[in-house]
Amino acid sequence: MLARLSARADAMTDHDRGYLRRLRPLDAALVVVGGIIGGGIFLNPGIAAQRTGSGLALLAMWVGAGLLTLAGALCYAELGARRPQAGGTYVYLREAFGPLAGFLFGWTMLLVIYSGSTAAVATIFASYACAAFGLPAAMALPLAAGALAFVASTNLFGLRLGARVQNLFALLKLLAVAALVACGLLLAGRGQPVLAADPARADAGFMGAALPVLFAYSGFTYLNNLAGEVDDQQRTLPRALLLGMLAVIAAYALVNVAYLAVLGHAGLAASSAPAAEVMQRVAGPAGARIIALGIAVSALGFCNITLVAGARVLQVMGADGLFFRAVGRLHPRHRTPNLALLLLAGWTVVLLLSGS
Repeated sequence: MLARLSARADAMTDHDRGYLRRLRPLDAALVVVGGIIGGGIFLNPGIAAQRTGSGLALLAMWVGAGLLTLAGALCYAELGARRPQAGGTYVYLREAFGPLAGFLFGWTMLLVIYSGSTAAVATIFASYACAAFGLPAAMALPLAAGALAFVASTNLFGLRLGARVQNLFALLKLLAVAALVACGLLLAGRGQPVLAADPARADAGFMGAALPVLFAYSGFTYLNNLAGEVDDQQRTLPRALLLGMLAVIAAYALVNVAYLAVLGHAGLAASSAPAAEVMQRVAGPAGARIIALGIAVSALGFCNITLVAGARVLQVMGADGLFFRAVGRLHPRHRTPNLALLLLAGWTVVLLLSGS
């Protein structure tokens, strides 16, 4: 009963702050998918293959790490149901350990965590976009900065437009994953044995192999930052986290089957860009360009989510008096934290241009 009353009080707080609850279950699930699938699944399987001794061990690692991450996602589902308001991790730290913990997290998020990871992934977007369209390498930096400005601007004019853009990014990255899976299934049985052992390698232990895999599963927490804009939070948040995680686990497992079917375990372990190599073997240069475009879109979708989710944290901090008060205000018409979004995007571009 106390938890229910507290949740109602938090929901009223979000209503008073002016967030509009327009994220539907499908939107929320695609936020989970889009926040997890970035560049990791296109790059990290080769590292994981180097640390496992067979295709069977590699697939077991991806599924096992996914189930471990699912346990964390279900914890966030419980937290989101108990505190169904914008701010996510910041709110949970503030409630559990006091305002100092929330203050430190929020500033670290702004200066390093969200901004740094977004700047890094923006460079991945730019490098693959240049490869897909045949642009010179000198275009990468301005292209990355322009992309960040674009995704920030689309979220200044209301949640529905931002949600449509994010849904498009998520569906396009799932299309890229589907292309990889289709190529792998096309060659299954005619290419490399999927589950065969690799005599040149031995298992490096669970954590040694799991680190790059767990990195590829990170990102499910972003949805909780947007909880104040999710419709029927206590039902939608748990379902979206569960369904989104299950979709990602299935996608990751099938993509690794594709890599193993085309490259074999030894070939995957020796590859630094397995997705491009698979598409190159199946469809030639055109296939390599297609997957480069898919990776670019996937990276840009990740940047969109981090900026949108991080802005909500800064807005709640400002409303709590733990950040600049002006940042705590919402746009009077669109009900979006525009000043917080511009601040986070601007600092991200500074980090990007620093080249560090």
